[in-house]
Amino acid sequence: MWGENLLSGRRILLGVSGGIAAYKSVELLRLLQKSGADVRVAMTESAQKFVGRITFEAISGHPVFERMFDDAAGHEIRHINWAKDADAVVIAPATANIIGKIACGIADDALSTLMMAVTAPRLVCPAMNTHMFENRAVQRNLETLEKDGISVVAPGYGELACKTTGPGRLADPQEIAWRLVDVFTAKDLAGKRVVVSAGPTREPIDPVRYISNPSSGKMGYAVAQAAALRGGDVVLVSGPAVLADPLGVRVRRVSTAHEMAEAVLEECDSADIVVKAAAVSDYRPTDASAHKVKKEKDHLVLELEKTTDILAELGRRKTPGQILVGFAAETRELEKYAIEKMKKKNLDMIAANLVGGKDAGFDADTNTLRLFFPDGRNEKLPMMDKFTAATIILDHVAAILARKGGNGPM
Repeated sequence: MWGENLLSGRRILLGVSGGIAAYKSVELLRLLQKSGADVRVAMTESAQKFVGRITFEAISGHPVFERMFDDAAGHEIRHINWAKDADAVVIAPATANIIGKIACGIADDALSTLMMAVTAPRLVCPAMNTHMFENRAVQRNLETLEKDGISVVAPGYGELACKTTGPGRLADPQEIAWRLVDVFTAKDLAGKRVVVSAGPTREPIDPVRYISNPSSGKMGYAVAQAAALRGGDVVLVSGPAVLADPLGVRVRRVSTAHEMAEAVLEECDSADIVVKAAAVSDYRPTDASAHKVKKEKDHLVLELEKTTDILAELGRRKTPGQILVGFAAETRELEKYAIEKMKKKNLDMIAANLVGGKDAGFDADTNTLRLFFPDGRNEKLPMMDKFTAATIILDHVAAILARKGGNGPM
């Protein structure tokens, strides 16, 4: 789940210091470029013992800043010009050495000198042995960085290259990239409580079989992540999915339609915004077998009963100022069925799409949506990645919120 234009036009400076995790900086560089950023790289001399500068130059398309007194720089005062041009700076990995230098104002190589001149947002991503990370001097230096307005991306926990197990692993490159995106994202949902549902549900036939659908949850997860980046207090109610929890989002995992109904309805009373993106089973077996149904007959007839219509119940309960967004996956007559659903279920907006194509719908990373509104407006979106689609949906939500005066249940 990654948007192609999240950092479009942004100039990012990537600092790489001498740790074994330096190889992950190459992946981070790729992610930042995929999101549209123009990335320059500054390296310490030690970092080049792990990954050569040629790798970063080839991928970034820029020369690497490695030495203060570099004849190739000509008359350019590189540490000043690069610092002035950067929209944000991230050091990943950040060793105990570079952390200490920045905290104490020491500028004795290319990267530390450049950092003294930076006025843009700065992120430091520690990566080192657990005992080094827990050393009081390192912790004191990290506290100093945060007091000085530098964001610290906490390292992960696990087995390190030195075979120690504990904190000290470089944060996942995607988490670091998200933190950079967060720097540039307007917090227009700050103070708003957002509830999102996502994924399929499973209605058991017996202990080993169930009725379900192909929903991957990608669209709902994208909405939850985008809402969290915009400052929302987000709860994601997720059916069975294999996706990682979105950063900064509280996740409630459920399995059946009944469990999803209970969780969503419990959360919605205090929500300002509810986005119902889950593909909930409309029917469930009336009597699920306690034991595996054996293959003894040529035909098996299942008796089904309706599940709770969560979206209809949300529409019935909707409070003044609350925004309710639904989704509709159709195979024909998209406009007709989407508008009927929007009106019947008291929605502020519905995002509809035709399923069946390989590049849109359930398990695809992209979607082609059409947005409908109660006043008769509609907007057809071109095919795009689901995070970008989620961003556009939330742009409309923020506009609706503003028109309603921003007065929700909170």
